[in-house]
Amino acid sequence: MEPEVHRHRFTVEEYTRMGDAGIFCEDDRVELIHGDVHEMTPIGPTHAGVVDDLNELLVTRLAGKARVRIQNPIRLGLHDEPQPDLVVAQLRADHYTGRHPEGSEVLLVIEVADSSLRYDREAKLPLYAAAGIPESWLVDVAARAVTVFTGPAADGYSAERTLRQGSEIVCTSVAGLRLHVDRIFEGLA
Repeated sequence: MEPEVHRHRFTVEEYTRMGDAGIFCEDDRVELIHGDVHEMTPIGPTHAGVVDDLNELLVTRLAGKARVRIQNPIRLGLHDEPQPDLVVAQLRADHYTGRHPEGSEVLLVIEVADSSLRYDREAKLPLYAAAGIPESWLVDVAARAVTVFTGPAADGYSAERTLRQGSEIVCTSVAGLRLHVDRIFEGLA
């Protein structure tokens, strides 16, 4: 008879203590999803360029209206601390220097996928929906398309629409935010 194996799910506090103890280095690309430590894929130049361009667009358009964070953690409960590529969060006087934004403070999450499409879609987007984040964008670099997810619920987003080049994204969770899909991909060959 084989013994029953129990998996230990790390809490965000345990995960943070592991980082403080030096188990993870600053350059380690890991995130906590459902209590499991996940190694993230390396950032290639295409991914980095698209993230940088989106960051510039968002910061320019949202200065003084929302906080734009790039590849930094958000806290989504006891066992989840993912690191989305971009986050648009509510403004806070402390600029989130005392803690990471929580789901209720996040207005928009953007994941840029060149090699992580399946992981982002199947692991991370349901997590964002369950946390009540009102809108998420999945930027598919290979397809030159952006899928916009809205209507968060415990079992995922209730609505999704894919926008291709020639289309405009009108964000429903951040007032006045509009982006042309072409602009997101204009630096790509």
